[in-house]
Amino acid sequence: MASKTVEDVLFPGIDVRVERVSDSCDALVVEAVSTARPGWCPNCQKRARRVHSSYQRTLNERPLGSRQVVVRLRVRRYFCDRKNCSRRTFVEQVPGLSERHRRSSTGLTGWLRSIAIELGGRPAARLCRRLRLTAGRTRLLRLLTAPAVPDRAPWVLGVDEFAFRKGCTYGTVLVDVEAGRVVDVLPDRTSETFTAWLTEHPGAEVICRDRATAYTKAVKQAVPNALEVADRWHLLQNLSAAVEKTCHQHHDCLRKHAEEEPVTELPEAAPMLLSPAELPRTQIIERTRHRYEDIHRLLEKRWAISAIARRLNLDRKTVRRFRDTDLEQLLASARDRRPNGVLEPFKGYLNTRFTEAQGQVSGTRLFLEIQGRGYRGSRQVVRKHLAALRAGTAEPVRADIPSPRKITSWIMRPCETLTESQDERLLQVRLACPDITRACDLARAFANLVRHQRGYLLLEWIRQAEQDAPKPMQGFAGFLRQDLDAVTAGLTLPWSSGVVEGHVNRVKTLKRAMYGRASFELLRTRILAQP
Repeated sequence: MASKTVEDVLFPGIDVRVERVSDSCDALVVEAVSTARPGWCPNCQKRARRVHSSYQRTLNERPLGSRQVVVRLRVRRYFCDRKNCSRRTFVEQVPGLSERHRRSSTGLTGWLRSIAIELGGRPAARLCRRLRLTAGRTRLLRLLTAPAVPDRAPWVLGVDEFAFRKGCTYGTVLVDVEAGRVVDVLPDRTSETFTAWLTEHPGAEVICRDRATAYTKAVKQAVPNALEVADRWHLLQNLSAAVEKTCHQHHDCLRKHAEEEPVTELPEAAPMLLSPAELPRTQIIERTRHRYEDIHRLLEKRWAISAIARRLNLDRKTVRRFRDTDLEQLLASARDRRPNGVLEPFKGYLNTRFTEAQGQVSGTRLFLEIQGRGYRGSRQVVRKHLAALRAGTAEPVRADIPSPRKITSWIMRPCETLTESQDERLLQVRLACPDITRACDLARAFANLVRHQRGYLLLEWIRQAEQDAPKPMQGFAGFLRQDLDAVTAGLTLPWSSGVVEGHVNRVKTLKRAMYGRASFELLRTRILAQP
């Protein structure tokens, strides 16, 4: 096997000759001479013929093990013999090793640029110190340059928004759906900015988007012949919101059905007189009482809804709800929002044992009994509940009514993924409320259209939903009718905004890592520079 020279080890494929390697202050100093052919004038691109002089450059190279490497490279300065060229002399650059106006090698510059792209400024500088690389955050950020945007837009273009500050300012990310890479980033989500970009970059024939009207308006103005494709994930998300709203509106049906169910007869016990139960004064209930009093006090003074919202730091919808709803209904809703604690499944058993024993039972004994039944909480929680039973302030055991969000998750999931208990509970919900049953049937039918891409059945589904569906489902169907062509294309063609959503998640990661200190230009550069 042929032995390798020092040049082959340190500078493979680079036209240099190593003259000396020395050790100095924890660094390897490599003295080298350029052996490349005469260079080209950077102005007129004419190859040089005459040498003007030579001098020594100092370049930082990538570390070797734990030791820094410094290259002292002797290069030549050439004459430019072209008379009409403004440059008289120029210095040669060794390909793969040196660049103009840089004190680091090409390889080290590539390392630093990659670190800056992945981490940004300060985090990249901290990593460079750990790797024994000399680079500050300012130098690292200067290495970042955004790649050029192609003159023509990709054939299949994906567009979606992302938040600089959620609820306040937004930007737009444009993605080549076929290649799976970001094409450009826009500073806002207005239709005017997107229209200008589409006009300057023609070529998009298929545009995948969400339900944002600004992007629809821009597409119709700039490229009216392009085919718009509504994203299937956003369609299912909008459907899920309509189903959940239906469950919210008919939650009283579930409560009424649970109260009408026959209660299992308990063993006869001697009657025991308990104090009348009253609603426990929890934090959320007290907050609801105070908020109701504050809002109605200001309403009596003829304050406007907007002024009350600003005064109490509330949303106007919340103020209207407290204005139009009775206090008892608000308190019942607040009670239902209380999360079920670890003791909730065992309260019925505790109440029965407490009644049977005429209140003469220790908390330790009951704690051991429910612990054998699966209780994993503390003993103090059991004692507090018994104390509330003796004082008559214990909250009555409520029927186990699933939340609207949980019902929606059962409806939106495929039937074969539900467990037996979930399927049984969903059946009880369907028996309790015909409107939720109708919403469930329509939602599952639409989900099948989306999963199997049966866009030709969409119009028939819309007609059925507009006839006898609950109001939220009718609103969703009317929303689909307004955007019928794009939704039909989304349920027919293979294109979707899934790739775009993945890049939006990556943009969120980059944005949060920069903590809002960096400019839009730096964020755009990091988004476009990353593979």
